[in-house]
Amino acid sequence: MKKTSQTIVINSDNMKLTGRIVIAVIVVVFLAIIGFSSWFTVNDQQQAVVTTFGKATRVCDAGIHFKIPFIQRVHKVDVNVRQRMELGYRTDKNGNIIKLVEDESKMITGDFNIVNIDFFIDYRITDPIKYLFNSTEPETILMNLLQSQVRNVVGSTNVDNVLTHGRNAIQSTVKELTVQELEKYDIVLSLYNVTIQDSEPPNEEVSIAFKNVQTASQLAEKVINEARAYENAKIPNAQADANKLINNAEYLKTNRINEAKMQIAMFEAIYQEYSINPHITKTRMYYEMIKEVLPGVKIYIDVTENGDTLKFLPLDDLSK
Repeated sequence: MKKTSQTIVINSDNMKLTGRIVIAVIVVVFLAIIGFSSWFTVNDQQQAVVTTFGKATRVCDAGIHFKIPFIQRVHKVDVNVRQRMELGYRTDKNGNIIKLVEDESKMITGDFNIVNIDFFIDYRITDPIKYLFNSTEPETILMNLLQSQVRNVVGSTNVDNVLTHGRNAIQSTVKELTVQELEKYDIVLSLYNVTIQDSEPPNEEVSIAFKNVQTASQLAEKVINEARAYENAKIPNAQADANKLINNAEYLKTNRINEAKMQIAMFEAIYQEYSINPHITKTRMYYEMIKEVLPGVKIYIDVTENGDTLKFLPLDDLSK
């Protein structure tokens, strides 16, 4: 009886010790869980939204932060990174096309032709709280808005512009309309670029025809550029010749004006002398005119009082 009673006491003490150890382990594990779950890290591409009993209470930037375990939860959102969306096709991590989605890419143009057009979209999340709680699946909403606006714009554009030189206008219009819709519904996604990845006719024959049209358009543009280059090369020479003619005309004009002014000044000087001595001036002008009209005629001056024609002064002999 004594041995049995002693054995029972020993077993009871072991059980108590074991229980204490288990409780201590549980407490340590619990404290460890609390310790590890009371802090979190956010990288430089993210922002973290902390919710308390399901309500957003704060937004944390990059770094180490603390929270109340079991009461607060952390939702990390990639806000400082440009994300991509593909419309009409899908790619793998290396960027290789792995799937074509004709339901997204096949559309009808404004002149009732069918085309396959793919888009690549760059966007970014601007408000993490609104992104998490204002709407369900914002990316799906963005995809639906893009498809709607793309079909709207392509449906009002002829097939030539869709396949050739109208791509830039389509891209900018789709982006503008989509941004307006995002602001209207308060979807906090900011669009960077809406780019046409590829656009082509639905079959090979039409594709070849449009490639020929595109080649002809490029050739026409090349010829136009060459003509403009020729024009730009010739215009300076023509302008130089025109300037030369204008300058020459200005020179002749100035020369004629100066010559006229000189003749006027000479005439005024002669008139002034004439007004002082009219007889002498008339006589001199008469002799000058006779000399100009009859350059070979000898001139004699009558020096007698009665004007005897036999008595003349030989001017030629005197001049010699």
